[in-house]
Amino acid sequence: MPKLVIYGTGLIAEVADYYFGMDSPYEVVAFTNAREFIKDDAFRGHPVVPFEDVERLYPPGDHAIFVALGYAKTNKIRQVRVGETKAKGYECASYVSSRAHCFGEARGENCFILENNVIQPFVTIGSNVTLWSGNHIGHHSRIGDNCFISSHVVVSGACDIGPNCFLGVNATIQDNVKLGAFVVVSPGAVVKRDCDERSVVQPPESTARVIPRDVI
Repeated sequence: MPKLVIYGTGLIAEVADYYFGMDSPYEVVAFTNAREFIKDDAFRGHPVVPFEDVERLYPPGDHAIFVALGYAKTNKIRQVRVGETKAKGYECASYVSSRAHCFGEARGENCFILENNVIQPFVTIGSNVTLWSGNHIGHHSRIGDNCFISSHVVVSGACDIGPNCFLGVNATIQDNVKLGAFVVVSPGAVVKRDCDERSVVQPPESTARVIPRDVI
């Protein structure tokens, strides 16, 4: 059974430990975090070790790492941590629920795909993508690297979701729509047209509007 170290000690790391432990071939053996963020030496019954020392204690040849962080700063923190993990020589593990309906297998590493996702044929999913529970990803769509798609989102057919996007709960992306990088779609928004990079889509009442933004 392959050994797994989970990066993080927050709520998402706790959820990741549950899913990997119950529904994957991996055995979780430890958690890791930057030394400055470690408050306890154990979490969920496993040791917590400084990321600065992890390769000495849990060598990359014998262990994979899953970076279990959220969407802060439009997923940039998680993206940076994945890069640091790979620089140490680790494989980044992915989790795909046995209760997800995946009709395509084109996906990258450090992905977290939970139950009741429907991923239709000819979909491409990049690396470091989180699909929380209950989403629909329509045929021929592309999900870029470092995206976080929360629950009950509909991405219709032939959409192009750029890297580092965040799609809030119950958002809907209409067919053939393209989102640039770092787009944030608020919960309940209906996106009917392309969005430029670093836009924020908000739904006052029932019509979504696009607000360009200058910073992540």
